[in-house]
Amino acid sequence: MNQQSMRRVVGCLLAAVFSLAAGSAAAQSYPNRPIKLVVPYSAGGPVDVTARIVSDRLGEVLQQRVIVENRAGGNAVIGADYVAKSAADGYTLLVAAPAFTTNMSLVKNITYDAVKDFVAVAWLTDQPLFVTVHPSVPATSIPELIALLKANPDKYNYGTSGAGGPQHLFGEMFKTATGTKITHIPYKGAAPASTALLAGETQISFSTPTNTFPLVKAGKLRALAVSSAKRSVFGPDLPTMGELGYSGFNYSSWIGVLAPAGTSRDIVQRLHEAVAKVLAEKEVRDKFFTQGMDVMASTPESFAEFIKNDVARSAKIVKDNAIQSE
Repeated sequence: MNQQSMRRVVGCLLAAVFSLAAGSAAAQSYPNRPIKLVVPYSAGGPVDVTARIVSDRLGEVLQQRVIVENRAGGNAVIGADYVAKSAADGYTLLVAAPAFTTNMSLVKNITYDAVKDFVAVAWLTDQPLFVTVHPSVPATSIPELIALLKANPDKYNYGTSGAGGPQHLFGEMFKTATGTKITHIPYKGAAPASTALLAGETQISFSTPTNTFPLVKAGKLRALAVSSAKRSVFGPDLPTMGELGYSGFNYSSWIGVLAPAGTSRDIVQRLHEAVAKVLAEKEVRDKFFTQGMDVMASTPESFAEFIKNDVARSAKIVKDNAIQSE
């Protein structure tokens, strides 16, 4: 190696050392100003509620203000795009939900990549979906419901809070796995979808505990099964779809925190540890339980793997069932 090449190698090594030192110094002083949790939905929904439950205590743990900022629109694309293009310094974070991964195959010309343009920080909560029916439906179990649907193709409807959401994808998974035909009716949110179900305008629902169990307990709906791999604490007597012989039904409505790609590992780890401390608190866990949410324990690496797999799984469901955005 000649002298010029040697100087070039040494220069590159020194630059790398200085870069690492600068990153380490930034992480040590982090955070020194307010952090934004960007919620790509309107205030009051489950993602917004989750962010606000976490933000109060997270600010105390990090000894810095944590502000929830709603940037709704475009089926969560607007908020995600904003975070993807923000500085990778740990001060602008995304609170993501299933639309984040589904949009990769549902939205044409999407301006970011859910895997490449973000780094996973923490998986916050998870909600299973329940198969529920209106009392007018003459079925008290999944086998009875399947037999009824096969005998009456396209007679029954299921409503969701919108095309491409977790309720819609799970509904299409259910149809494919059971060989049944049910008509999907999308509504402009969970509230009108629930109203339609109670009125009998739709007869079947694939929904979360928050929307389902107050009505089940009141005798206004009948729950038949759950989408998770294991039985849910919100309906321990209900069988899973897997128990009933239908594999591949470990499906849920999740919420987690991500940062822009390029955020230093030290800052990601600092954030993850702070979030984990918040999620371990009984008061926080109790708040999530009342919302019908399970608190998740994960590493940034395991959450990143989940995101990657969910992008692929969502793409398959969208393709197999020719799902289109509204």
